[in-house]
Amino acid sequence: MTLSVTILGCSGTYAGPGGACSGYLVQSPSTNLWIDCGAGTFANLQRHIDLADLHGIVCSHSHPDHWLELPVAVNALRYGVGRPNAGIPLVWTAATAELFGAVSGRPPEPTFASRVVDETARVTIGDIDVSFSRTDHPVETLAVRADHDGHAIAYTADTGNDWSLSSLGSGIDIALVEATLDDPTPGIQHLTGSQAGSQAQQAGVATLVLTHLAPGSDPEARSAEAATAFDGPIAVAEIDRTYTT
Repeated sequence: MTLSVTILGCSGTYAGPGGACSGYLVQSPSTNLWIDCGAGTFANLQRHIDLADLHGIVCSHSHPDHWLELPVAVNALRYGVGRPNAGIPLVWTAATAELFGAVSGRPPEPTFASRVVDETARVTIGDIDVSFSRTDHPVETLAVRADHDGHAIAYTADTGNDWSLSSLGSGIDIALVEATLDDPTPGIQHLTGSQAGSQAQQAGVATLVLTHLAPGSDPEARSAEAATAFDGPIAVAEIDRTYTT
């Protein structure tokens, strides 16, 4: 394994029965990085790693389906797992940090070492280099690129089509691209399957993984839509599925 991503949750906006909101475990041989902490993903994370082996968290934006497990994770690590002073890197936007404080009533330190970032930031967690690009979404939202040993995984987070996956650079092996909408909807900043495919094609992505589908969506139809614009391998995200570069 050089760099992989395991789906912890992939439902858009809310989770249907048995599902979970956005969350992804990116792994190199020595680093476990949890990207987005949507409802239901903390339990799923523990099927894949021991909490003693969590090395860092990145939260893409402040919409609740992408971060609300964070207060639960702090409590678990602080009181349940015995890592109260672990100083685990926590990277998030300013609005996410503000909302966390309102919900939890206290900072995440010393269990986490938090850092507010914007699209200009570059962060290294373990042996994974992380970079960002601000997407087309109503709140500050950061698409995420994770690099290790010449391999790259990208995650669009939430975005409309007035942003380009290409802004995360070339050489992307696996791209997790949101595909929330059945049809383009004016004023709603999310992507359709065909828009997700076009984004991946223009960025020269090797493998496209569609994610953030709304509960009740037809995965096969969404994949077929993406295939009209993208000529590489396409998968639709499933909880516990791992994709490896």
